[in-house]
Amino acid sequence: MSEVKNEFELSLETAQFLQKQINYTPEYAIVLGSGLGSLAEDINIEKEISYKDIPNFPVSTVKGHKGSLIFGTLNGKKIVAMNGRFHYYEGYNMKQVTFPERVFWQMGIRKLVVSNASGGVNRNFKIGDVMLITDHINLFPEHPLRGPNDERFGPRFVNMSEPYSKKMLQVVRNYAAEKGIHTKEGTYLGLQGPTFETLSEYTMVRNVGGDAVGMSTVPEVIVARHMDMEVFGISVITDIGTAEFIEEVNHQEVLKAAKAAEPIVRELVGKLVELY
Repeated sequence: MSEVKNEFELSLETAQFLQKQINYTPEYAIVLGSGLGSLAEDINIEKEISYKDIPNFPVSTVKGHKGSLIFGTLNGKKIVAMNGRFHYYEGYNMKQVTFPERVFWQMGIRKLVVSNASGGVNRNFKIGDVMLITDHINLFPEHPLRGPNDERFGPRFVNMSEPYSKKMLQVVRNYAAEKGIHTKEGTYLGLQGPTFETLSEYTMVRNVGGDAVGMSTVPEVIVARHMDMEVFGISVITDIGTAEFIEEVNHQEVLKAAKAAEPIVRELVGKLVELY
């Protein structure tokens, strides 16, 4: 990113570039997390642009994250999907991690869906569960809104009483109940990574009120709420933070568990986009 232009100008420049490629304003932006990229198969794709071809955009470096923006239609609504996100642990700063959300807002998008793979610490969770995120705890070492505030984006002090839209949650709850789809609900706690948590760290997460823990999502949601975007978050529980399961935790197992739960996530997100 150029040091001459500020974040507002850079994100506007990127948004204008993207709008010229598609000539419409998507209603939803969807962030496809680890192992959840197959949601792209449900999208009637009109254009796919590699991150490396987008001005000012970072490039995803994580295996399993493709690294492109997908524009198209999902269940009758125009959407843009991030096929691969950016993580703080990759070496990006928080402004870079959350730059796509700034761009989406500049494009006129006001609804955001975030998905991720996470470790479950709630004793009622099991591997493969799908958790609707109702709240989060931010334990990242850097805050995405640190530094001078640009009032064009939003206020200096952001009200975080409803980080995840209650209306969106209710739409998904109602559909899941109607179809007999089993879901969990809970609080997602964000840590830096890239190491998976120790047993003591999993215990800490549970003790401070987390139901699941991961290395993403929280910064993106904070920035989205800074701009008053509505947010829906969903996690796949890909590992369990207990003594019985901790030795099995690795990235391949995470992707495998996420893939098994993909059909449910795809159905729930698709129905949210259709109905709300």
